[in-house]
Amino acid sequence: MRLLVVGRLSGQLATAVKMAMAHGAKVSHVERGDQATEQLRRGQGADLLMVDYRVDIAALIAANEAERIHVPVVACGVDADATDAANAIRAGAKEFIPLPPEADLIAAVLSAVADDERPLISADPSMKAVIQLADQVARSEASILITGESGVGKEVMARYLHAGSKRADRPFISVNCAAIPDNLLESELFGHEKGSFTGAMARRIGKFEEADGGTLLLDEISEMDVRLQAKLLRAIQERVIDRVGGTKPVPVNIRIIATSNRDLARSVSEGTFREDLLYRLNVVNLRLPALRERPGDIAVLADHFVRKYAAANGVPVKPISADAKRALVSHRWNGNVRELENAMHRAVLLAVGPEIDVEAIRLPDGQPLSAGSHGAAVDAGVAGRAAHVADAVTRAHVGQTVAQMEKTLILDTLSHCLGNRTHAANILGISIRTLRNKLNEYADEGTSIPAPQSGVASSGYAAA
Repeated sequence: MRLLVVGRLSGQLATAVKMAMAHGAKVSHVERGDQATEQLRRGQGADLLMVDYRVDIAALIAANEAERIHVPVVACGVDADATDAANAIRAGAKEFIPLPPEADLIAAVLSAVADDERPLISADPSMKAVIQLADQVARSEASILITGESGVGKEVMARYLHAGSKRADRPFISVNCAAIPDNLLESELFGHEKGSFTGAMARRIGKFEEADGGTLLLDEISEMDVRLQAKLLRAIQERVIDRVGGTKPVPVNIRIIATSNRDLARSVSEGTFREDLLYRLNVVNLRLPALRERPGDIAVLADHFVRKYAAANGVPVKPISADAKRALVSHRWNGNVRELENAMHRAVLLAVGPEIDVEAIRLPDGQPLSAGSHGAAVDAGVAGRAAHVADAVTRAHVGQTVAQMEKTLILDTLSHCLGNRTHAANILGISIRTLRNKLNEYADEGTSIPAPQSGVASSGYAAA
C-alpha cells in the first residue's frame, strides 16, 4: 500500500508512520495540503492519505476532487478531543486515529479503509482451472482480457495477476472506463499539459505514466469511445503516449490488463469496438464463470465474508448453519460475488443466535433469502447438477495419455490466444516450429484447429 502522510512529521505521527511501514506500507510525506494535491497530480500516487487533523481536510479533498483524484483520507492527531475527531469526519475523513498510536489500530485502519487485502478465494474446480491458467501467464508480459458478468471478481483476478507478475513491486493502477465521461477519460489516461483545455490549471500526469513500470487495469473497457480506442491502440503498440496538449511523446513501460462484462466480438461486429484493439488486448482471455456456475465457491466465500465483516464491525464470528448454507447454494446470485458479499455483511449484523441462520441472510429489499430463491427445490437441483459437472471436471483427465493431455493443453492455450501461434508458443514454453509441427499433426488426424487471430476452429491448419 502507498501511504501519503500530510502534516509535520514529528513525535507521535512519526511513530505512526513507522508502524504503518512495519505493516508493509510505502510512505511518502508532505507538510501541506496543496503539496499533497500537487504530488498526486504529478503521478506520485497513493492508496491512502494520513492527514494531521489541523490541516484543512475539506479543502484538501475538494482540491483532489477538482483534479478527479479520489484517495481516501484518515485523520490523526495528538491531544485531539471528540469534537476535533467529529469535525475531521464531517470534513470527509473516513476514520480518525488518535495519537499516540496503537499498532493494532493502525493495521486495522489501513486494511479497512484501503481494502488492500482482496484474496482470490476458490474451491470449485471450474474456477481453479481459470486460476491455473492465470498462474501460467502471470509472469509473462502478455496483455490479458478478463471477461465475465458484473460482480464475478474481475478486478480481484487482475490484482492476483499483478501480484504474481514480474512487476509485483511496481504500481497497480486501475481506471474504470465506464465511470469517467468520454471527454475526461483521455486526460485521465494520458494526462494533460497546463492550459490544454479550460480548467487545466497545471500539468496532470495520467494513469499510463502513474503505472509506469507496473500494471494498468482498464476496467470495463467496452465502454470506451471508439475515437479514444485508436489512441489507446497506439499507446499499447508503440509504448508511448501523448498528453493532451503535449508536443512530444512520453515513453511508458506498462502491462495492460482489461476487463469487460460484454461480448466484445459482438461489439466489434456492431462497430462499437475496434477489432485490432481487441486482438491487442486479448492475447490471453480469462473468462471468470458466474457464481451460479461454481457452486463449490459459495460456502467458502460466505465464510470469508463473515470473518471479514465480523472483524470490521467488532462482533464475534458466528458459523453459518447447515440450512443457511443450503439456501446460499440454491440461490442464483445474479449479482455474483458482489451480491453474496453484501448479503453476508447484512447477515453478520442481523444474526441474533449462536449461528447465522437463514433468517439473517436477507436480500437487498429485506426479504429472507429463502423467499427469493426462485424455487429452492428447482435451484437445489441446478446446484446439484452443477456440482456433479464440477466433480466430473476434476476426473476428466483420469485415464488420458500424456499425448492426449498435451494435445488438450496446446489447443486450449491456442484458443485462449485467439489462434495466435506466437503468443501460444511463448505461453507453452515451446518453439513456434514445435507448435506448428504439433498443429499439423493434429490437423492430419482430422482435429479442428483455431484459425490465426480468431479463436474459432477451422477444419484444417493454416500457418500463421
